[in-house]
Amino acid sequence: MTIVLFIAGVLFVAVGIAASIALHEVGHLVPAKLFRVRVTQYMIGFGPTVFSRRRGETEYGIKALPLGGYVSMVGMFPPANKADGGATVRQSSTGMFQQLAADARQAAAEQLQPGDEFRVFYKLPIWKRIVIMLGGPLMNLLIGIIMFAVLIMGFGSAQATTRVSEVYQCVVAADQQQETGQTDCGPADPAAPAFEAGLQPGDRIVAFDGREVTSWSELSSWIRDAAGQEVPITYVRDGETINETIEPLLTERPVPDVDGRAMLNDDGTPVMQEVGFIGVGSQQELVPQPASEVMPAVGESLVRVTGVVLNLPQRVAQVAEAAFSDAPRDPNGPISVVGVGRIAGEVSAMDEIPLEARAATLVGLVGGVNLALFVFNLIPLLPLDGGHVAGALWEGLRRGVAKLFKRPDPGPFDMAKLLPVTYAVAILLMGMGALLIYADIVKPVDLFG
Repeated sequence: MTIVLFIAGVLFVAVGIAASIALHEVGHLVPAKLFRVRVTQYMIGFGPTVFSRRRGETEYGIKALPLGGYVSMVGMFPPANKADGGATVRQSSTGMFQQLAADARQAAAEQLQPGDEFRVFYKLPIWKRIVIMLGGPLMNLLIGIIMFAVLIMGFGSAQATTRVSEVYQCVVAADQQQETGQTDCGPADPAAPAFEAGLQPGDRIVAFDGREVTSWSELSSWIRDAAGQEVPITYVRDGETINETIEPLLTERPVPDVDGRAMLNDDGTPVMQEVGFIGVGSQQELVPQPASEVMPAVGESLVRVTGVVLNLPQRVAQVAEAAFSDAPRDPNGPISVVGVGRIAGEVSAMDEIPLEARAATLVGLVGGVNLALFVFNLIPLLPLDGGHVAGALWEGLRRGVAKLFKRPDPGPFDMAKLLPVTYAVAILLMGMGALLIYADIVKPVDLFG
């Protein structure tokens, strides 16, 4: 059963990512057709064609290597000159880079058919070209928002409840835990107040010191303030209400931040405070949140992803160091689709986690991948969508400056001249992908260890 669940998790994420890639290309396809650009191909994958079917003037298909997708539009590269009325004239060149540009222009010219004169991509107004190229990333952003909405409003976010998850038998001083690593009870350790009061996992605390308990954070603050005082406590077990007294111990505990993690001093040690402590943990439950929580969560995820992308060379170098040495793998670093699939499989196979929580995690993974695709594709380098947007903006700037100073229109920006950069970036991306896949196989990210 564990293997079946593992495979199911991998398949869910694989199908989700494949659908995201297909919809990304739809984001390019729809505006291109609306603006009457002739689209020759809509393909998912690269390499040899596995299946295709022509509908109108466009061939739709699937290729053998599921590493992305593309939409092919006529007139991506403008002609080198217009001496023959607009057709591309192949010119001799003396360098490899010039030859690459000339070959690309020639290939683009060979796609043209009668009637395409005003259906080529490069003749579109700049804003239309930007709309077409941003259509893909914006589709990923939309998918990410929808996935986060399902996650936050449908499944909910993990919240501490007033139901007890664990009861400690004794209280081990925090400084003793740090110095010796002791977590088990010793003969000199005092019994935990919750244990003495008879609390057990599964009990729901309904009242403390005569006040109704409505949230775990509220209860925690009352416990911290009641150190050394004997107060009544009421809890429910299997439908039976039990009344006891409890005396929280005064003990040193780390000060939590807004996310529940321990706050740290400048030297890296936890910030400590003396508070009341009874020795219980809270059960976490998924609680649906309002729609107003969706966009803040999306924004936080985009900030994290952007931080990774901005430091991508350093992050990839760290992955390489971890893959070929004993250095640990950064759990917040970049991972490949293989790593995402492995995490999905592991989550799905965890019997100790409720099924609802596992499903929520898979939805969150697909949403996170789409937000990462949105940010990554905005990098202003060819062959990424951001590179085409940057080229269109540069063309607009050149034409704007020429118009301002009453100079001749410089014409469309020749993207073919950037093909050497395009190939270099493509090679780097393939190398990075291969490295991440290798690292995810030999030293995968451990999120659950």
